[in-house]
Amino acid sequence: MALVVGLLLGGVVVGTVLVRARTPGGASPDAEVLSLHEASLTRRLVDLMDPAVVLVAVDDSVVLANPAARALGVVRGSRLLVPDLVELSRAVRETGSRRADVRLPGSLAGAGPRLIGVHGVRLNSGTTPAPGPVALVLQDVTEARRVEAVRRDFVANVGHELKTPVGALALLAEAIEGAADDPEAVQRFAARIAHESERLARLVRELIDLSRLQGGDPLPELAPVEVDRVLAEAVDRTRMAARAKRLEIAVGGQSGLVVQGVESQLTTAVTNLLANAVAYSTGDNRIALAARSRSGFAEIAVTDSGIGIPRKDRHRVFERFYRVDQSRASSTGGTGLGLAIVKHVASNHGGSVTVWSEEGLGSTFTLRIPLVAGVPAAVPASATRVASKEKS
Repeated sequence: MALVVGLLLGGVVVGTVLVRARTPGGASPDAEVLSLHEASLTRRLVDLMDPAVVLVAVDDSVVLANPAARALGVVRGSRLLVPDLVELSRAVRETGSRRADVRLPGSLAGAGPRLIGVHGVRLNSGTTPAPGPVALVLQDVTEARRVEAVRRDFVANVGHELKTPVGALALLAEAIEGAADDPEAVQRFAARIAHESERLARLVRELIDLSRLQGGDPLPELAPVEVDRVLAEAVDRTRMAARAKRLEIAVGGQSGLVVQGVESQLTTAVTNLLANAVAYSTGDNRIALAARSRSGFAEIAVTDSGIGIPRKDRHRVFERFYRVDQSRASSTGGTGLGLAIVKHVASNHGGSVTVWSEEGLGSTFTLRIPLVAGVPAAVPASATRVASKEKS
């Protein structure tokens, strides 16, 4: 920012030298040529800069705007099109310097509403009594502000989620201390401590996973991954929880599919979908896990006959810490991060995840991951495999 303003100041100085060089008794012709060259370089540097730069005269007309400024759509001819920028330039003319965020309507450049960070500087020396021209340096801060808001929400949510198990552990420890002469009560409280400890450990693990998926670590190199291996490992990880609720996991669809991805991340994503289905399903029901090839993608679908998702909540289920039923969080042991992790795994692989659901009928989550090019089309599996009750 300081560099841009410095260049603009340099341009004004060069312009002053040019005026003096052209007056009688001014600089020599060689000096005039040199000044012209410096002015040309200054203008070229301003034009090549990524930040949008606008030079506004004392009558609010635009005397210089680089291509980045015109691409934003804030300048047309010699006129500023955004009233807030005009008001800001007038305030800068009075105060000498000011920073502000200005919201641009999406109609200006056709890219949707954006938030622009503006640094305005008056270009005269400050000793001149008359107000001088104003330089406005504009940068698109839409994404930066969004990330800041997400980070604030994330920290607040993490703090809230950590309070629950940590507070429960403290209360249970006090309860054990007070029930030292009651072995049954101690055993009951100890079991609750183990449950809350596992919930806390799961929250920490999933926070680490989500941090890595969101860019904390570089994405590992993608390699061919057998979908059958991913499904088998995900079922194996979920088998105990399904058995505890008398649920069956039926695996079917096409076998032999090969996708381009990271096996550990894909396994985590499918495991999270299965764990979600188990958590929100009732006993003596079946969860279906199936894969198929469609339009260059492997579609991995997890279908349950659980409570379903209300229509108003369907577009939010992939948000971090969002739960359809907050009252079930303690009983299910969920952290509200599982589906957010699935979404980021899908995004990192160039795929997507979608949900179909009806209240009382259940839900189907579909994970789409690009297939490896050139691999022959898969064939349907010969039989559906019931995985959760098979004897190990």
